[in-house]
Amino acid sequence: MIADLTSFSTVISHYERVDPKIAQVLPQINWVDWFEDRPSSDHFYNLTRNIIYQQLAGKVASTIFGRFEKLVTNVTPVNVLAVDDQKLRDAGLSWAKVSYVKDLATKVESQEVSLSHLESLDNEAVITELVKVKGIGRWTAEMFLLFTLHRENIFSYGDLGLKNGFAKLYGISSPSPDKIKMVVSRWSPYESYGSIALWHSLDTK
Repeated sequence: MIADLTSFSTVISHYERVDPKIAQVLPQINWVDWFEDRPSSDHFYNLTRNIIYQQLAGKVASTIFGRFEKLVTNVTPVNVLAVDDQKLRDAGLSWAKVSYVKDLATKVESQEVSLSHLESLDNEAVITELVKVKGIGRWTAEMFLLFTLHRENIFSYGDLGLKNGFAKLYGISSPSPDKIKMVVSRWSPYESYGSIALWHSLDTK
């Protein structure tokens, strides 16, 4: 699992062989910063957080999620369903996100979507399960795989930040999807480390 970094020397050796550019970035990353505020044990909490954070700047998203947590108190399906929609809207959620978190809560509570067995599923099966929920698409499911389940082989081709990080690190102004796939395919089975390296590269000069 990516967060425990027990196999980090193996990962570094792998990237030194297949992609030296990424290998140079990996030791510069503060891995604790990437994972310390993302509790892995509460899948419903994390998915709710991911929905609320969608398409928002970090500080804005954090503020709105803080209001949401205060309103709900304990983020469980039953508690989310008990809160009036207007109160969620007043906390800063868009009407679309109100419907998304309620749909997640409804489907988890009814067990139409099961979160208890996700660790035992492969990546594509997890994505298939999660996209049953309104507002959860492939990108959100992939972020859940990486930051909550700590899967080591995740690269989200729909993530603009990864595309921009790739362009910066490799000096290609507009990398084609085929070019990105050609490079990333060499990273397997440790694509997640390369993903974080690309995001990290956007924060450095």
